[in-house]
Amino acid sequence: MSNGDDDPADASGEADAPGDAEDAADAGESTEAAAPTRPDEPTEESLNEYLDEIEAHLDEAETEADLDDVDALLDDAEAGVEEADLPEPDEDDDTDDPRGDLESRIAELREGVEDARGPYGSDVVDEIEAAAATLDDTEWTADGHADAADAVRAFVDAAADAVDVEEGDDADAVLDAAESEETTGAEETADSGEPADAVPIETLATALDAVADAVADADLDADDDADTISALLAAADDLTDGLDAAEEWDDLETHEQLRAQGYYDVLGHYKDYPVEWAALKEHETRGNVDMILLALDSLASEFMERHCLEALKRMGKRGKTEASLEELLGRAEKRDQFAIRILGKMAATEATETLVEFVPEDSNPQLQKAAFKALGEIGASEAVQPLADRLSTDSDTDDLVQPLAARALGLIGDTRAVDPLADVLAAEERGDDLRAAAGWALRQIGTREALEAVADHADEHSFVVSTEGEKAQRSLDAAAAAA
Repeated sequence: MSNGDDDPADASGEADAPGDAEDAADAGESTEAAAPTRPDEPTEESLNEYLDEIEAHLDEAETEADLDDVDALLDDAEAGVEEADLPEPDEDDDTDDPRGDLESRIAELREGVEDARGPYGSDVVDEIEAAAATLDDTEWTADGHADAADAVRAFVDAAADAVDVEEGDDADAVLDAAESEETTGAEETADSGEPADAVPIETLATALDAVADAVADADLDADDDADTISALLAAADDLTDGLDAAEEWDDLETHEQLRAQGYYDVLGHYKDYPVEWAALKEHETRGNVDMILLALDSLASEFMERHCLEALKRMGKRGKTEASLEELLGRAEKRDQFAIRILGKMAATEATETLVEFVPEDSNPQLQKAAFKALGEIGASEAVQPLADRLSTDSDTDDLVQPLAARALGLIGDTRAVDPLADVLAAEERGDDLRAAAGWALRQIGTREALEAVADHADEHSFVVSTEGEKAQRSLDAAAAAA
């Protein structure tokens, strides 16, 4: 059916349903029976009779024009309800409401008109676009990918038979383009996770988009092209059913997903229990970071999560990849101390900005300690000033974190830290642990100025401080002897 362009209602919004049968027939000339006529003096009874006649007219409607006529008659009935002198509902009995009952009946008939319209070419386009979105948004298994591709091919074939479109947008040409990708797809899909011999999902989705464009350009008429639209909708339903039946990763159990992705391929005849852990240890040995991340993502087990993260920590720089950084940075941003320690072992400079934000976190000294050490292992020069500032603060957690801030400065090795560290070492009122940590840090920096600042305290009464001073003096003596 098609939407009629001529509105049977006049400019005032009232229908042209006249009082004589001839005009009523003109209003619904696409049907054999004359259109019903609104009563001259509308009452509840006469309006209900009028709506009975309109309902019968709706049942006989065969075209969009017929439905437009019914819509116009409903407009006329609505006007009659407004004009009618109907009793108002009793405040104590809201069930007796003639006007409301008539308005509800008109609304139901309007819904019937809408239900009877179409289907249209736009409905076909909507179905195709929904299928294309499903195709693109779903993570398919290898078998599912093949089945989805078959469903698309079958639909494109059916669309090519049903729609006569202009050359250049021919649906057969779209199908040929999709199939030609199959012979060249190995290189293009090698890094995408798609089977190497499969038509890429992007190409299949493009084929569906092309068919949708072709259907839209065909400007199908709901009346004249009803059979074509019906055939296309049936083909689109088959496409949807085919995609629904195709296997996706979420359909598989976790161990099936891991097996399909080769996680267990490293296992020999003898293996520890559970097998996931045995495979994890082998992947760590072989440096298979992607498989460790696969287990971390797939296995909802605290046991395996801990062992996956410990594997990455032991691997250190060897475990640093773009994917592992993304995973660990996401965890670090949520203040995961284990992830922060791993980033330090990886010397991940990419984590510096995130970790520097944790330096002043006095309310969480354990987080500070993890961040300080990681910044030192990374060698983050951007952290020198924030860490130096921690040496001069006065908070309840200073005894816990300030020695670690000093040691982090030593690991970084930036000479800008020499003066603040030397000031801490020279302040006898500061705790021995902090002063010894400052001496250790100065020795790690290792410049003559830094060593001399520590060597000046070789005779300290504090054993831990004097030990650092003696080591610094030996380093100075060795340097002098070598010169």
